[in-house]
Amino acid sequence: MRVHICAMGRLRSGPEATLIDDYTTRFDRSGRPLGLGPLTIHQLEDKKGGGMKAEAEIISRAIPNGALICTMDERGKVLSSPDFANKLGDWRDNGRQDVAFVIGGADGIDPSLRAQADFSISFGKMVWPHMLARAMLTEQLYRAASILGGSPYHRV
Repeated sequence: MRVHICAMGRLRSGPEATLIDDYTTRFDRSGRPLGLGPLTIHQLEDKKGGGMKAEAEIISRAIPNGALICTMDERGKVLSSPDFANKLGDWRDNGRQDVAFVIGGADGIDPSLRAQADFSISFGKMVWPHMLARAMLTEQLYRAASILGGSPYHRV
């Protein structure tokens, strides 16, 4: 199952980019034998400044046809790492070819796009900067692959 992160905003070089690159590489290596990956990050921009509705259209164009859509949203479900791993494994085992994790812009995800989502995940009640949310998501994807593969990376 191919994994996509469709996120508003361009990532500049720096510590977040380094973390994301590291966890993306780790996920691709550990996920491949499990039928997960590759992980592709789509960095999207709204150069015209059209707001949430325009961002939703840009994000929608980046989501592969037929992909399961999972929004990263403060209204979403809070999952433990093993629960997230199981969810990812279930999507794969149920024949999904692609899953797209959506991270909106500074104002969040337009309600029209949220309504299209198959699932929504929250990193808790706190709101996180979009660049940190990407780093946290890539780490959790790697952790999920590690859990599914029986690696000792995740400890209880």
